[in-house]
Amino acid sequence: MKLTARPRASIGLQLVALIVACLFATHLLTFAALVLLPPPQPPLYRLTEIAGALQGGPLAARFGRPMIRTIEAHAPPGPEVFRRGAGHAEAALAVALGRPRGEVRFAPRPPSLFERMLHLPMGRRIVFEHRQPGDGPPPPPPGAPPGGAGFMIGRQPGPPPEFRFRGQREMVLGDFTAAVRRGDGRWLVVRSSPEPFPNDWQKRAFLLLAAGFVVVAPAGFLFARRITAPLKRFSEAAERLGRDPHAPQMALRGPAEIGAAAEAFNDMQGRLKRYIDDRTAMVGAISHDLRTPLARIRFKLEGAEPGLKQTVLSDVAQMEQMIQGVLTFIRNESTPRHRERLDLLSLVECVVDDAALVGGDVEIFDSVPVTVNGDATALQRLFVNLVDNAVKYGGQARIRVGREDGQAVVEIDDAGEGLCADDLERVFQPFYRADASRNLDAGGIGLGLPIARSTARAHGGDVELMAAGKGLRARVTLPIA
Repeated sequence: MKLTARPRASIGLQLVALIVACLFATHLLTFAALVLLPPPQPPLYRLTEIAGALQGGPLAARFGRPMIRTIEAHAPPGPEVFRRGAGHAEAALAVALGRPRGEVRFAPRPPSLFERMLHLPMGRRIVFEHRQPGDGPPPPPPGAPPGGAGFMIGRQPGPPPEFRFRGQREMVLGDFTAAVRRGDGRWLVVRSSPEPFPNDWQKRAFLLLAAGFVVVAPAGFLFARRITAPLKRFSEAAERLGRDPHAPQMALRGPAEIGAAAEAFNDMQGRLKRYIDDRTAMVGAISHDLRTPLARIRFKLEGAEPGLKQTVLSDVAQMEQMIQGVLTFIRNESTPRHRERLDLLSLVECVVDDAALVGGDVEIFDSVPVTVNGDATALQRLFVNLVDNAVKYGGQARIRVGREDGQAVVEIDDAGEGLCADDLERVFQPFYRADASRNLDAGGIGLGLPIARSTARAHGGDVELMAAGKGLRARVTLPIA
């Protein structure tokens, strides 16, 4: 029966869809991270905190990370290396320390590319006012916008100045390096401590990325499995065909390329089945029709002399035996097989019991239960044939059932004279018979071992003969269910 194909998407189109879906999901998560997560906030340092640290005071900061204080031989880079505006902070810091401008350095960290992209406020302007004790609120500088955005630097006679900083512009935003020259020519350097990794913003970003992976990975896996599943069905169908030409055809599901290959595979399977059936039917018809001339030969020999009659009738009987063996083989091959899960050890034990009932020296030893999937009748014929050969031409049969390399193994040893190396493979050819002292087929026509190997291979296994000590070993392998 020919299966009807339906329109299917190609593998390339499905892969493109998978890639686009994954890219869309990852970009959506990235956009969510930029929009929903708050941007990383730079640390804030008051000018008084920096000045106090340079004067030997505490290194802790109220809104920023702790500062680090070191003594270095050379001055850090000046503000001109970085950007305009840092010089104002350096001047204000010199006023706060009461030191000349040339003995003070202040350099902010340049903004990173990410900070420039986010337009983070990286300004370093500092508002400094000189006030005497008891003065009222200072007026804003001339031309300054509301809110006190002006800048005044100066020293006036009187007590040490008092500083008041107002708003965001009165703070140092971000990392910095400040230094003041010591009396011995070296520099006392105070800088902000490095940012720990990962910080809170990075942790949130990592968690969001991990959540994105948890969402995208299973979806991508299921989608990819949906694309590749037809390839697995294709290989299983090919394996079934190797075991049984009468196996059902594979369903035409999956991408367009797999559907086209499956359709060609089904057509090939149909042609193979018709070829095998035609050849089997032809051989069966020939074998069946040979009975008629053999019957006429028997009839015509009734009047022949006794010596000639006995010789010809012996040949006729052998031919009839061969024809009967061929017809039995064809009948067994053309009968649909019913496969089921079988306990191979129990099946072999039944064969051993039957052989022992008729006086055979048969023993099973060192065996373990193994489950296979196969036709019970065909497998029983296989082991009956091999056990009978071992008993008839080797005197005994010693059987072991076990597992090796993921396969069920049955070994049947005898104590006969064995075979030469050339005959170990030739005996599996139809109608081939070895030396008369060791005829391996129970019926004497050379079809027993070919039928046994055909049965094993139809189940995905094999039958081999090999030397084992003095005698011969028949080794049967079958796939484990």
